[in-house]
This record gives sequence, structure tokens and C-alpha cells, in this order.
Amino acid sequence: MGLVAAASVSQSDPVQAAVTVVNTTIPVPAGTVYDGKGQTFVANPTTLGDGSQAEGQKPIFRLEAGATLTNVIIGAPGADGVHCYGNCTITNVTWQDVGEDALTLKSSGTVNITGGGAFKAYDKVFQLNAAGTINIKNFKANDIGKLVRQLGGTTFKTVMTVDSSDISNVKDSILRTDSTISTGRITNTRYSNVPTLFKGFAAGNTSESGNTKY
Repeated sequence: MGLVAAASVSQSDPVQAAVTVVNTTIPVPAGTVYDGKGQTFVANPTTLGDGSQAEGQKPIFRLEAGATLTNVIIGAPGADGVHCYGNCTITNVTWQDVGEDALTLKSSGTVNITGGGAFKAYDKVFQLNAAGTINIKNFKANDIGKLVRQLGGTTFKTVMTVDSSDISNVKDSILRTDSTISTGRITNTRYSNVPTLFKGFAAGNTSESGNTKY
């Protein structure tokens, strides 16, 4: 798989920690890998969005089917984070201050998120706007509304799994849906100050094991 070059960006003082201001969404073509090499990316608030809860903000990264995003820090403003159009892989990505959302599944597929974390999400961290699966492992989240939310009022099926993660200071729930056929599973995860693990799921559609409340 090839590596992808950045779109319209501007660099800060190279003597300081590397920060890339993204002026236009960075595309990650199907089947390719974007390796941020640990750099911090922030949105130009004029062109992408100010990271508030205002609708219609643009993503910093747009991943096509089969794309991978790795070794990236998304700072503030985070605009609308990352958009996935089909299957995508997210490894070692940290959202320091979640904007409108950290990541949105825009068309059906499987999102595999390993490592990294998300912080200061007023509402949800991950949003599912299409049928699909989201697998979250070795992830840390703190000061969030919800970790995963299926688009409100939708009835398509989503599968949400969280494993070996650390979730704290949650306002609403870890996993939430309005669909009677969606499923949720949380395993081997530490959590603190969480009102409920699951919300909106039909009876029998959730499971948990090996979790620790602290």
C-alpha cells in the first residue's frame, strides 16, 4: 500500500513540536496508508470548522474504502475529525479535543480502531451514519458524552465492540443506538464515572465480560 501526501497544509515553527494546520481536507485514497509520524494536525477554523457542535463542519481526513490512518494526533480545533467511506483502519490516533465528532462512518463498512484515545467530546466520539461494525481496542477516552452513537432515529444494524479499553467521565453512555437490531459488546475494559454502559439497545442485544469499574 502506498503512502499519501498531505493536502493543503501549513507548518508551524519547526523548532517547536510539529503542528500541521489543515486548510483543506486531506484525502486518503482507497487501499493506502497515511502515516502522520506522530505529528499534530489542527483544522483551519475558517475553511474546515471551529470544532464546535455546529453541523456541517468538514473532516480533517477523508478515508476511502480500505484506507488506513496511523500515528496521528488531532488537536484543537478538530472540525469534524475523520470521515470513513467504507472499511477503514485507525491505529494510534489521538483526538486531544474532539470537535463536532472524532470519526464518522459515512457509508457501510467496518471500522477497526486500535490504540490512541479521545478527550473532551461534548457529545459523541464515534458516529455511525451507515450500517456497519466498529471495533475499538486498547483505546482511552475521558470527558465524553458517548463513545459510540448510531445516528439517532435510524433502524439499520450496527455492531459495536469495545475491548481492553479505559473509559472515564462519561455523560450519557458508552454505546448508544435507537435500532432494535444493533448489538453492543464491552469486554476487558476499565471504566469510571459512567452512568450506563449501553443505552437504547433491545433486550438481549448487549453483552459484557471481564470489565472493571474503578
